[in-house]
Amino acid sequence: MSKQQYLLEVGLEEMPAKYVRQISQQFQDRVANFLTEERLTYDAIKAFATPRRFAVLVDGLADKQADFVETAKGPSEKIAKDDQGEWTKAAQGFARGKGLSTDDLYVEDGYIYAEIKEEGKPSREILPQISQCITQMTFPVSMYWSTHRNFKYIRPIHWFLSLLDDEVLPFEILGIQADRYTRGHRFLGHDQLTIDKASNYEKLLERDFVIADQDKRKEVIVQQIKDLAQAEDVQVSQDEALLEEVTQIVEYPTAFIGSFDDKYLALPDPVLITSMAEHQRYFYVSDQEGNLLPKFVAVRNGNEEGLENVRHGNEKVLVARLEDGLFFVEEDKQESIDDFAKRLSHVTFHAEIGTMKEKMDRVSQIAKLLYSHWTMENLFADYLSTDFEPLIERTGAIYKFDLETNIVNEFSELQGIMGEYYAREAGEAEEVAVAIREHYMPIASDAALGQSALGILFAIADKLDTIISFFKIDRIPSGSNDPFALRRQMIGIVRLMATEELPFDWDKDLKAILEAIYPSDDDQVALAEAVYTFMLERLKNVLEQEGYARDIIQAVLGSASHGINQKRAAAKTLAGHHEDEDFKTVIESWNRILNLKDKMKEFDIDQVTVSADLLESESEEALYQAVDSLYLVDTPADYYQALAELAPLIEQFFEDNMVFTDDEAVRNNRLALLEKIGQPVKVLANTKELLIK
Repeated sequence: MSKQQYLLEVGLEEMPAKYVRQISQQFQDRVANFLTEERLTYDAIKAFATPRRFAVLVDGLADKQADFVETAKGPSEKIAKDDQGEWTKAAQGFARGKGLSTDDLYVEDGYIYAEIKEEGKPSREILPQISQCITQMTFPVSMYWSTHRNFKYIRPIHWFLSLLDDEVLPFEILGIQADRYTRGHRFLGHDQLTIDKASNYEKLLERDFVIADQDKRKEVIVQQIKDLAQAEDVQVSQDEALLEEVTQIVEYPTAFIGSFDDKYLALPDPVLITSMAEHQRYFYVSDQEGNLLPKFVAVRNGNEEGLENVRHGNEKVLVARLEDGLFFVEEDKQESIDDFAKRLSHVTFHAEIGTMKEKMDRVSQIAKLLYSHWTMENLFADYLSTDFEPLIERTGAIYKFDLETNIVNEFSELQGIMGEYYAREAGEAEEVAVAIREHYMPIASDAALGQSALGILFAIADKLDTIISFFKIDRIPSGSNDPFALRRQMIGIVRLMATEELPFDWDKDLKAILEAIYPSDDDQVALAEAVYTFMLERLKNVLEQEGYARDIIQAVLGSASHGINQKRAAAKTLAGHHEDEDFKTVIESWNRILNLKDKMKEFDIDQVTVSADLLESESEEALYQAVDSLYLVDTPADYYQALAELAPLIEQFFEDNMVFTDDEAVRNNRLALLEKIGQPVKVLANTKELLIK
């Protein structure tokens, strides 16, 4: 069987840079799955992607499908043959269904079988069907275009390239015929570039000013920046996200260094960096000590021809942004932080919820309640109540003030960042300045967390208020719809509480907050349950990311504890004991008790009493003595160890005693004894969810 190369390219208008890599990976995966399903073996698949194309080169492709051989099992011989040994209608139907005759059937082990063989077809006959990989692609955003109103795609398609070695394998989509033509660089290359054979694809495109390998393109940019930094004796920012974005904007990169008047260095560093990185896609430059310099590195989509004009154009655009920044900062300095904060009483947070000032007041109250609960926790242990409470008060009064500043209105990415800068400049306490920035953190579900006690306190309080407020007006996320990013904010709360090991009972503590801060005629219990359920869904996501098995996650989510940390610690404990020799025995013993739950009376653990006078057997007495001396501390690890030691006694108890005896007093006494074990088990986990077979 000979080996071939197959090239498939989709050419289209410029895709958004942030989606190029994931689109390329999806296309590669779809092609790989198609080849596997079609029994076409290959050695490797290499993906290519630029803003105007995504492609794959399949290397070492077999010239034909692998032969298909399958042994099909039919009905038993008794059903397949009559008394005379002739094939019955059942056997004939089985053969017909497999495209065979009864001559192809044989008997083995009392059943009839048929061997189905299908010779593989040449790969050139199968490959045109690969066009389904193109039409089945999914995108974060998609669009219609004028000539194809019934077809949506990431961007309008302009060409397809389909080559098996040097042979075109044609197919048609949207009236566009696949051929051997691609397109070079939009300005430096050819509008129709002929690819003579698949193996020359990358080389011919690079001659036409397109580096199709996105990783190679990134390496070129990195090396060019290093060369510039070395020549100028400077440091250039190492921003991986910006590097990836720039890589996916250009097809043929050329990095260059530009400059601006050093008067703009009077701007706060965040304004300079945002102007360069976020708005212009430039890399900022600093000296060897890390001080910003009036320089930047940009990457053009093209070669060095006319580079000086490109440099001047980029400098001119940046200076215009910096002039705006300089003006807005000077304007902001004319007013005080309290002046900005007062305006928030006229800024709407949400039409059905109220103003930003009202939100800040609620958040301040939540922060005070949480702090009173967490005073002795490690995060707050360094602060005496008399020192910390004024910081909470001040932060609550101003922490969103920068939303009314001119600079944040112009550079919205700087909210919190400029708040910290202005607060520090105005002489606010360092803790308050840092909290103004950190209360937004994490800004994404997997982004960095705040580090300061005050910042973490307000991050949790602010996110909790947002979630409660939107739940109160029935803006609960459903499906993929989450316009207010409530899922991300709850994940932020879960991560912060988990990382800092902050105790919070999502039953008792949440209800206390609702009663104190959100008085309402509505059903507060139902609201608390809805928020708690929402938290559990996000905690599930976090536990999945931490690598816990699905059954362990379900078990701890169903526990009777209402704390994030208890549930995470329980997951760690169960995962740690999962491979123990006695794990199955221990869990089965607990589950025997939990399975009685539906038949049990409901007991209050503080009022459950077990009478020693009603004990009738040695095993019952032994279990009673063990339970009576049972000492449970707060950690799930200790819970597990203490309860696991009861497993042999529980098994012996069930072996020797009938729980539901006719004697009501004895029956209730035994149920009470088992409930003394069942309740702490449920605090650890709903162990009935664990897979122990």
